[in-house]
Amino acid sequence: MPTIFSHIAVPIAAAVALGSKRIPPSMLAAGMVAAILPDFDGIAFKLGIHYGGIWGHRGFTHTLGFALVAGMVGAWLARYWKLAPWQGYAWIALCMFSHPLLDTLTNGGVAIPLYWPFSEQRFFSPWRPVEVSPVAFSRFFTQRGADVLLNEIQTIWLPLMAAALAIFALRHSRKKP
Repeated sequence: MPTIFSHIAVPIAAAVALGSKRIPPSMLAAGMVAAILPDFDGIAFKLGIHYGGIWGHRGFTHTLGFALVAGMVGAWLARYWKLAPWQGYAWIALCMFSHPLLDTLTNGGVAIPLYWPFSEQRFFSPWRPVEVSPVAFSRFFTQRGADVLLNEIQTIWLPLMAAALAIFALRHSRKKP
């Protein structure tokens, strides 16, 4: 998996691209929580649930269905963001679904059951440039953890921020003087 630090890159990049008027700070914060929430399935390790199972890590919380259900929270929050319910729904669902999509880009771990419960098939992207992160907290603060963070800067953060800044610049170049 990418680290928790890189799962938040997608909502941050969207906020940079769209601006704070469209993505207010509370909406960005909710999107960041949604983007990392699927990894709370790591608690399954403590409960003795099998890693590769649908109830374990990279299981049902890493599915399109989970993101679509979670989008209902965004529909409810939309009134606080002064948005239509469908916009809040889409924001939370897309931020959450970015998590399993990023996980498909990793070079380790188990593949992602994107379409469960409709399909048991698990997916990895054909292109897998993201170094899988150490799961154990103690192993994260090692040279391996530093290498993973550097890899994520190169493969996730830089491309997303370049795209976000390009969209931001394009949006602002179209404004009338």
